[in-house]
This record gives sequence, structure tokens and C-alpha cells, in this order.
Amino acid sequence: MSRAHRLLAGLAAGALLAAGCAPSVDPIERLGRKAARKVTPGPAAHGSGASASHGRWGLAGPLAAAPKPPAHRLSAAYVVNRVPTDDRVVFLTVDEGAARDPQFMRMAGELNLPVSMFRTAGRPELPTLSYEGQRAEICGQRRRWLFHPPHGAYNADTLRAAADCGVRAVVVGREFHERARGERLRPGDIVRADPRTAARLLCRIQEQGYAVGRLEDYV
Repeated sequence: MSRAHRLLAGLAAGALLAAGCAPSVDPIERLGRKAARKVTPGPAAHGSGASASHGRWGLAGPLAAAPKPPAHRLSAAYVVNRVPTDDRVVFLTVDEGAARDPQFMRMAGELNLPVSMFRTAGRPELPTLSYEGQRAEICGQRRRWLFHPPHGAYNADTLRAAADCGVRAVVVGREFHERARGERLRPGDIVRADPRTAARLLCRIQEQGYAVGRLEDYV
């Protein structure tokens, strides 16, 4: 593609997506092969086109690099609301339904965004089930040693069932209302992102001086 064509393509994309927040995952291994093909790094992931890629999503520039993960991590199963760190790094989680959002997938690919995806949509609140029911639900959903309980609801049976299913960390996290006046992120926050507003959320993260880390590297 010629330089002129690349320029025209960038301008067209910027016009369509300017509703980001400019003055206005590695997700691949967790999406499965079919969905992963949609999250391919864009041509602007490196080199001179990088600034155009970030500007397309309303960012002032590249997201800050995440600090080096801790050398030692806890090995017992536990509930994690946020990562214990003083580094200015936060973590993003989304429901796996985000894989059906082409704009979010494009953004994640172009920005090489580390996002943890969990399958929670349409799932029951676990505390409403017996231990056996929770165990069947968790073991059926679990794809790795991280697990997010649907709606963030859990009880003692949830933690016991999760451990029996090989889960090491039950991830809860928090909502962050990117438009709320004065709401501040904290180091180690695990933020549940809405794919529809993820670009605005990234702008708030950048404006507050945070990097986005890969949760699996820290817990």
C-alpha cells in the first residue's frame, strides 16, 4: 500500500472513531484459536505508524510500559480484589463476549492490550447454588488458574469449589466509572471494562499516569 493510501486509510478510521476521548492480550491466548484470529496486531503496532494507531483510539501516545512483575507470587487459592503493589499499574478484565465486538478486538490488537477475559455472561450467581452446583459450574467454565465469579458474587463454598477445580485466584476487581468527576484509580486496581467504553477508560488510565499490566503476571 502506498504512503498516500495509508494516510487516507488512517484519516478515514480516525474520523469514524473520533468519539474516543481525545480532547473529547496479550488477549490472544485466552480467546481460543477462532477468536484469536480477530486480534491480530495492526500495521501500526510498531514504527512510524504507531502514533496514528494510538491517536485512532483517542490516546495522547503509547500506553506506559508496565513495571516488571514481582519475582514471587502466592501459591494458595485466594480472593484478589486488587494487586498489592505501589507501582502505577492497573489491570483490565472483560467478559469473553467482548470477542464479538470487532471494534474492541481491533483496538486490543493494535495496542497490544493485555486483557484478561472471563466467561460470565448468562451465568448464575454462584452463592445461589449448592456446593456441588458451584463445583460443576466452576469446573465447566475454568480454562486456567484464574476465575472470575459471575457478578462478582461468591461465598465460602465458591472458594472451596474453585480450589477443587484447580483455581488459584478468584478475581473480583472493581468498576471504574470513567466519566465520574474526581474518581481516581489506585495502584493495583483490577478494573472490569465495558468493551463499548474501553477507549475512554484507556484515556483515563493514561491521563492518571498508569500502565496496563497483564494480570496473570502478577497473581
